[in-house]
Amino acid sequence: MKTHLKFAVDDARSDTLLVFLPGAFLKPEEFEREGFIHAVRERELAADALLVDADVSYYYDQTFIERLHHDVIQPQRSLGYKAIWLVGISIGGFGALIHELAKPGAVDGIVALAPYLGRRPIGAEIHKAGGLRAWKAPDGPPPDEEVDRKLWPWLQQYASPKRAANLPPLYLGFGLSDRFASNHQLLADALPAGRVFTTEGGHDWPQWSKLWRKVLDVLPLPSHAGNGSTRAVTPLSATPAAIAA
Repeated sequence: MKTHLKFAVDDARSDTLLVFLPGAFLKPEEFEREGFIHAVRERELAADALLVDADVSYYYDQTFIERLHHDVIQPQRSLGYKAIWLVGISIGGFGALIHELAKPGAVDGIVALAPYLGRRPIGAEIHKAGGLRAWKAPDGPPPDEEVDRKLWPWLQQYASPKRAANLPPLYLGFGLSDRFASNHQLLADALPAGRVFTTEGGHDWPQWSKLWRKVLDVLPLPSHAGNGSTRAVTPLSATPAAIAA
């Protein structure tokens, strides 16, 4: 996977990295065009941004998880990032979730904006059961091999504070008229207060940009501001040349 690194501070690397995963048929540079990187910088957050060219073909051929892990997460860990967050839109949000499902503990947090959460019939099953907290996943092997059959039982863990404590914090944002909003609401009902954000509108950049700013205001990210929460940054001269944008 090709990546594009944007430093929070010129000529220095932060300890925290935000890995941005685009939606289907979207380009990674659109995160910058739509103000996602600017929103981080204007809040003086000590978090670098890595734009990942994870196009939809990786999902079609089922190589997304391995490619993200081996091409992105592991190399960035080796460069010294102490905290890595995945920020995914639409199918990118789905990708962030299934990566953690397959590679538990690989990242430190997830932001899923309008994520695709699987097929409608599974969501209908959960709605019929009274929501994700009440739903009982089928015993034994999943009825089919689709990953969403494994994803929903994993997401259900967030409804239990004890089990959620072993998972990376998950922040959800979605438009109230989004075509996936029915499934989003199922997940929202299982998440703690303060981890769910909504806005008017559907499945497009104006909504995602608003949601990102709302989420960013509460994410537990380090700051450059002189308030005691500043994290050190590393001059590029002290890092491998491979981290250059």
